Amino acid sequence: MNMDNKAATGFNRRGFLGLAGFSVTALALGGTLTGCGSGGSNGGGAAASAQVKLPTYREFSKVLPDLPGNAQGLQAAFLKVPAELVASTPGAPLKGAVSALTETFETMSPAMPDNAFWQRLNAALGGTLDLQIVEDVGDGYPAKFATVLAGDSLPDLMWIPPNQGIPNVGPMLEAKFQDLSDYLSGDAVLQYPNLAALKPDSWKTAVVNGKIWGAPIPSTPFGQVMAGNKGVWAQVGGMASADAEEFFAKAKELTRPNEGKYALESIAGGSLVNMLHMFTEWYGAPNSWAVNQDRTLTHLYETSEYQAGLEYAVKLFAAGVFYPDANATDISNRVVNGSIAAQVIVGPHDIRRYRNLSAEAQSEILVPFAAVKGGKPTYDMGYGTVGFTAFKKAEEAKIRELLSLVDYLSAPFGTVEYMQKNYGEKGKDYLLDDSGNPVYSSTGSTDIPGLASALNIMTSPEKVIFNPAFPDDTKYIYEQEKKLLEFAQRNPTNGTYSDTNAKVGAKITKTFRDKIVDIITGRAKVSDLPDAVKRWKADGGDKIREEYQNVLPADVPVTGK
Repeated sequence: MNMDNKAATGFNRRGFLGLAGFSVTALALGGTLTGCGSGGSNGGGAAASAQVKLPTYREFSKVLPDLPGNAQGLQAAFLKVPAELVASTPGAPLKGAVSALTETFETMSPAMPDNAFWQRLNAALGGTLDLQIVEDVGDGYPAKFATVLAGDSLPDLMWIPPNQGIPNVGPMLEAKFQDLSDYLSGDAVLQYPNLAALKPDSWKTAVVNGKIWGAPIPSTPFGQVMAGNKGVWAQVGGMASADAEEFFAKAKELTRPNEGKYALESIAGGSLVNMLHMFTEWYGAPNSWAVNQDRTLTHLYETSEYQAGLEYAVKLFAAGVFYPDANATDISNRVVNGSIAAQVIVGPHDIRRYRNLSAEAQSEILVPFAAVKGGKPTYDMGYGTVGFTAFKKAEEAKIRELLSLVDYLSAPFGTVEYMQKNYGEKGKDYLLDDSGNPVYSSTGSTDIPGLASALNIMTSPEKVIFNPAFPDDTKYIYEQEKKLLEFAQRNPTNGTYSDTNAKVGAKITKTFRDKIVDIITGRAKVSDLPDAVKRWKADGGDKIREEYQNVLPADVPVTGK
């Protein structure tokens, strides 16, 4: 009965990275671009969205964490499930049936007729929650979204992911979905206390053309980190280094091909790009875009810091410190057994992957350090949300019912509703271990993960740090988050929208990264970088920059030189 907290987060590696700005196949929805987040480039959306009154924030205080979060992004942490769960809603929210479209990042759970957990959830909700669940395979969700949108009858709720290939968001919302501003703006949200407990930054994702279109789905605000086997790195004094040259020396020392041991994860293209991301942070590169003094934007690819990180990656590759099998799929296992010392994971919380493989696994999270003496590293924070769930147009009574449902499903950690949504019923879907933490029963292990993932991708409270059975891991993650925040940078375009990025961003990024992988592996030269950047700009990068500049909020700080 092994139970990690993955079901309670609902995201996997691919999903998380997608939310950091990597688009997928565009949907042909038609219409004229207006804006998302702070508005569009040609419809007045930016000005309107800047004036919208966000929902009043009221922190949920009925359950207090063991370690408090803060406004800078530090996540609240729980060392165990509270002994006494509290109710956060007045009762069952549904009067009848509700339909929704969402996605799962886990193996699909049994359908409702064969899923006792789902049936018990419906009983608690007071009606029938009928989900169309799309599996995380290929471009499954965008394709299904387009098909459903083009149909005659929309579900009551539809998850809308950020920056994943959905162009013309404004016209789509205006034509098909309910403006929720009157229900949620300002103090109106206080009727739904779990929604009021969502932070203002989370709500910005759901603001389009000066209107609030749905309930946001918060995710961890932290981005990628390098993590590794603590015992292996202890052989060379730990992962932390005084500069890039010291890290290079440590990586060389840990790489012993005759023993099958390598410092860094595989030579697969995605792994190399992820490692390059870490290196560019050490050199102080911006988080996707830098905001200059004149409010123009400079892209990461155009900076000297990016080139310096690339040159360093070339040097490491030539030294042979990357695991040589590009097709290896068991990298995390190899980190646990010590044959690979480090890999890039989606965020600090993700070290739980190693505990899932071995209860004895000891992990280390690397805080960025200056690549050169006197330099200043950066740390890229993540997107912070996974979009929002929009409501089909309906009469007020139906909208109120849907809001009550989403309020129930957004209940914070430590509440009756949270446990019902993520773990089910005690004694049937889950049991308690000796420390009072939940572990799935044999039936819960089958019925819950896929469904809980689908529920959490469309509704969620603010995320907390929680590692059942490993409270010391929770304390360690919490302390590392504090250190990461000292160097934190946020992508200044988060919460805004570029139609060109939605349409061609994925294509031109892939083309650029293919060339970068060629450079790292020696199939091309660092001197080819300027031409690759020039092509990226010509194929859409400059247009993306222009669209983001046009909607850049005035309160975004300058980050460039």
